[in-house]
Amino acid sequence: MRLELTRRGDYAVRTMLALAAHNGDGWLSVARISATMAIPERFLPRVMTELVRTGLVEGRLGRTGGYRLARPASSITLLDVIHAVEPDDGERTCVLRGGPCGRDGLCAVHGVFSDARVALLERLSTAHLDDLVAPEP
Repeated sequence: MRLELTRRGDYAVRTMLALAAHNGDGWLSVARISATMAIPERFLPRVMTELVRTGLVEGRLGRTGGYRLARPASSITLLDVIHAVEPDDGERTCVLRGGPCGRDGLCAVHGVFSDARVALLERLSTAHLDDLVAPEP
């Protein structure tokens, strides 16, 4: 069974962890985030655009610009980050059929996977960035 993020989701989580660890120490450039978190620099601006658009990150242009968290790390959850960049497919895809579940009734495992999805979302909604990072020395 595979429960994993897309590459965009992975990069968004790593980016937010870097920003949370650096929080309060000014702005981080794309180059520094890329180097610190091993994210391809050419891909990172697309992730940053989504994080800024959803209000999780602030961006500033110029030589002294870069990115920083738009609000305290204690108020940002992993679920916030994932929702910012990952499409929410909800419960539309049946784990047995690969298509919509419910055309001819619910599949045999629908309830189990639905409960597991709810538990996963609840856990992600309680994992705050400040609990996941140690500040940079």
